[in-house]
Amino acid sequence: MSFTTTQRKLAILADAAKYDASCASSGSTSRNSVGGKGIGSTGGSGICHSYAPDGRCISLLKILFTNFCTYDCVYCVNRVSSNVPRARFSVDEVVQLTLDFYRRNCIEGLFLSSGIIQSPDYTMERVVEVARVLREEHDFRGYIHLKTIPDASPELLARAGLYADRLSINVELPTVEGLQALAPEKDSAAIKRSMARMRVHIDEARGAAHDDARTSVISLPRSLKAGRSAAPRFAPAGQSTQMIVGADATSDSTILQASATLYGAYRLRRVYYSAFSPIPDASQRLPLRQPPLIREHRLYQADWLMRFYGFAHDEIVPAGPGTGAAGSGMLSLDMDPKLAWALSHRGQFPVDLNRAPRELLLRVPGLGVKAVARILQTRRVRRLRADDLLRLHVPLRKVLPFVLLADHQPGASLDAAGLAARLAPRAVQSDLFDDPIGAAAAPTLSAPLPTRPLAPSGAPSDSGAEALRKERTLAWA
Repeated sequence: MSFTTTQRKLAILADAAKYDASCASSGSTSRNSVGGKGIGSTGGSGICHSYAPDGRCISLLKILFTNFCTYDCVYCVNRVSSNVPRARFSVDEVVQLTLDFYRRNCIEGLFLSSGIIQSPDYTMERVVEVARVLREEHDFRGYIHLKTIPDASPELLARAGLYADRLSINVELPTVEGLQALAPEKDSAAIKRSMARMRVHIDEARGAAHDDARTSVISLPRSLKAGRSAAPRFAPAGQSTQMIVGADATSDSTILQASATLYGAYRLRRVYYSAFSPIPDASQRLPLRQPPLIREHRLYQADWLMRFYGFAHDEIVPAGPGTGAAGSGMLSLDMDPKLAWALSHRGQFPVDLNRAPRELLLRVPGLGVKAVARILQTRRVRRLRADDLLRLHVPLRKVLPFVLLADHQPGASLDAAGLAARLAPRAVQSDLFDDPIGAAAAPTLSAPLPTRPLAPSGAPSDSGAEALRKERTLAWA
């Protein structure tokens, strides 16, 4: 196959893969090629596009094995009835592309998905073979994420977990009714059965690794601990899924309820939300316009609250008439869901930062997980004051109305009618070079760690005290 043909295939199949959002590379076991053994690493950072939770930029070759597909999912640009250019890689082409890109320091791993060709088993066998060749024949130690096909046989799914760091099975839509309407060939029950099998395999592998770490073998006569072969790790980075947002009329409360069920029942590492994007020659059953991207961002923020802040899904957006945005079970687009919850539950505030438990501190707007950890650590030795929050770099404008400190009380301002308007993000005129999508996607639920240790109580620096006065003045403006 000529270079020009491969390049043309790559252009088609890399573009076709852009609709898959679930390609973060995190949580896997540490592997590298130090000492000349193997190729690749799961810990390096490259020049590309996927971000781990700790902020590292991880480069992945993100492609489809093929964009041919026998399914006719209404929302998919690669559906069988779509008039788009088609291409298909061979196993060897994907393997060589991965190795060539790695050797040029362009990637650190592979994200591989595929349309359905011939049958789910045939397609899944090709995808698994790519991972097998990379691992066994080339000793590739980089990150591999495989998008699995739920209708494939359990044996193929089990093999996939032996070679991939992470597996994902897309539920596509949050409700069974939505899936039946827009993707009739896909079976919601089959998707859930595959997720359940994956969870069993992952749990068994983790249990075996735990037992292996606790057990030692005694070798006589020297009574030395003999090394045991490591237990096989099945998909060490777990499994994830993806939902399309805005392709039907499903509310945010229903989406979050579905996510909470998936996290609880199948222990998913992540649920990814992908705003529906209009496609060529779209069906009349699809909306004419895509939902606002800020809705996708609010869902990610709400998901973060469920995973790290102890919120239940029905606390964030209570279902039923008269709740949520405009009483429809939708998240507010004007403010982040944590602030919206606090404003609708003012009776639980103010929170005493010197006495409240961690669970309650996490519900204070503007306080992230790391900031709460620093607060708990600091208050063991002295009482917290407002200038301590300034040194923690938390947004005082958002935090002060909801907290009690040694030198601060919000007073009647917590019940003020205009509090929501004062705390809502202010409109800013866009600059010529601003990226509105990137700005909308900026994380707002956690605070950074301070860059220097807290000063002793009662001894703030002059510059810090002046900055505090300015910040507090802005907070009540």
